[in-house]
Amino acid sequence: MPHNHDHSHGTGNLKVAFFLNLGFTIIEIIGGLYFNSLAILSDALHDLGDSLSLGLSWYFQKLSNKGRTKNYSYGYKRFSLLGAIINAVVLAVGSIFILAHAVPQLFNPEETNAEGMFYLAILGVIVNGAAVLKLRKGESMNEKVVSLHLLEDVLGWAAVLVGSIIMMYFDAPFIDPLLSILISLYVIYNVYRNLKKSMLIILQATPSEISMEEVKSQLLELTEIIEIHDLHVWSLDGNYNVMSVHVRLEQDYKLSELSDLKEKIRSKLHDKSIEHVTIEIEAKDEDCSYLESKL
Repeated sequence: MPHNHDHSHGTGNLKVAFFLNLGFTIIEIIGGLYFNSLAILSDALHDLGDSLSLGLSWYFQKLSNKGRTKNYSYGYKRFSLLGAIINAVVLAVGSIFILAHAVPQLFNPEETNAEGMFYLAILGVIVNGAAVLKLRKGESMNEKVVSLHLLEDVLGWAAVLVGSIIMMYFDAPFIDPLLSILISLYVIYNVYRNLKKSMLIILQATPSEISMEEVKSQLLELTEIIEIHDLHVWSLDGNYNVMSVHVRLEQDYKLSELSDLKEKIRSKLHDKSIEHVTIEIEAKDEDCSYLESKL
């Protein structure tokens, strides 16, 4: 039951987002040093990590489009997931580094160039917003994770924009390190959520959008089936779901009839986001205890 997607489009999106992010990171580093803004330098470090992650995501996404080989019988789809995990780890390490520098400055803030921060923040919202728009329709877990990180950048720059406006009219230099701390905590929270999702996929947890009981009850609606067992559903990359099932029949059927039955089963699963199904057919009195004891 194959589903074809334009994976080259997603790879191109990551490529554009990578160069946008890398170019703006260089501008951020120069601007942060020139305007003496820890918030900007913190976000520059964050974006540098994002650039590295985007480069890896671009590479892994491209690799994940390769077909099956003798070493990777399911293809390279999980390499896309590996890119998402590396992405999350890089952001977590970068955010902890930022917090270690921002917390002391919260109690001993330095003067910053609020006007310079204001103009750089506007540019940050525009550049990162363009990257989000490029990736927002991504289908892979990799693209979704990267898109979320870039959306966080947009929100971070919006916060810097508001903070710079306040500092332009009030003597409140503590806002700069405070923004840095808030941005870092927000990023760490979302990294935790995304890393948790990725680990659940690696551990072959049942996809959250699929109800095992619902799948089982729908298959039992077929009159030919009297029992369902050894039902397993997992995801390769958060998008491509796989299922295997043992089906016990109420009588013996010809091969041609079994082919029709399998088609009925796949039809039942069509709306369940299950891309690949392996069906084990069993006779009414067949003993499957050996297989069950092994699973």
